[in-house]
Amino acid sequence: MSENPVIINVEHLTKDYGYGRGVFDVSIKVHKGECYGYLGPNGAGKSTTIRHIMGFSKTAVGKVEIFGEETFGNTDKILEKVGYLPGEPALPLYMNGWEFIKMMEDMRGARNEKMLKHLIDIFKLDPSMSIKSMSLGDKRKLAVVTAFMNDPDVLILDEPTSGLDPIMQKVFIDFVLEEKKRGKTILLSSHIFSEVDATCDTISIIKDGKHVSTFKANDLKDSEKQIYILHFLDKENMDLYLKERNKFHLVETSDELLTATIEFNKKDYKSFFDSLFGIKIKEFEEKPFTLQDYFMSFYKEEKEFGGLEGVKGNTK
Repeated sequence: MSENPVIINVEHLTKDYGYGRGVFDVSIKVHKGECYGYLGPNGAGKSTTIRHIMGFSKTAVGKVEIFGEETFGNTDKILEKVGYLPGEPALPLYMNGWEFIKMMEDMRGARNEKMLKHLIDIFKLDPSMSIKSMSLGDKRKLAVVTAFMNDPDVLILDEPTSGLDPIMQKVFIDFVLEEKKRGKTILLSSHIFSEVDATCDTISIIKDGKHVSTFKANDLKDSEKQIYILHFLDKENMDLYLKERNKFHLVETSDELLTATIEFNKKDYKSFFDSLFGIKIKEFEEKPFTLQDYFMSFYKEEKEFGGLEGVKGNTK
């Protein structure tokens, strides 16, 4: 059986804005019916890549195509087939929700009453409100509704749940999963681990404008890595183990809690427990290896993470 065709194709995209800003040798292939996750902190280059995919910016180096056509100069044609949700949608404050919806329908020359009603219902949007009086969450919901109301085959989502409350974030994830079942092709850019983990088939991690890893989500879930947290009886036993016994990767320690987090390959399971012989430990617990763990292995030396969910640091 042949592989599904490539819908979004980015080859060696480079756009250097100077001072280390931009994207460098980025390649992405999103196949028909796939949900592709683009994971990185704010400022890593996700939105720059998506602006090129939508044809808003011209590449300095590389090729960017949707449906086999170059994107730059073809944005109007792209928007006929693609539902695009920008990271920071600019909405006209002088309109109400219905007026904006009508304007977008006229621009695209298409109308799907059934899908529009479905989206308004599930996201609990009141389109009669003036956009000026809408909360950030309501504006985001209006942007979501207008992006998907024509029932497009391809969805390009840049930080889609930014501004949504936790309930609406869950509604959005469920919506994306339903769209996957319907065979939609989805590119989802995010800094929220749970969102990417719940929806994506393939994931690329971007750091400083460069891809540092691309992998299948199921491969990570079936990882051979094992992580254990050891709780020592006292500091003496903790020091003894860390200085003389531990031959494995030390993830982190806490002198206050008397704990050490150890990572090793499943094939070294017996060796790991042999290393604990004679060490006084109150308890140990297995910690599942997560997408966040894998991501942080690339960012472990950073002090600021630019707004990553679940990571302490400066999020401004």
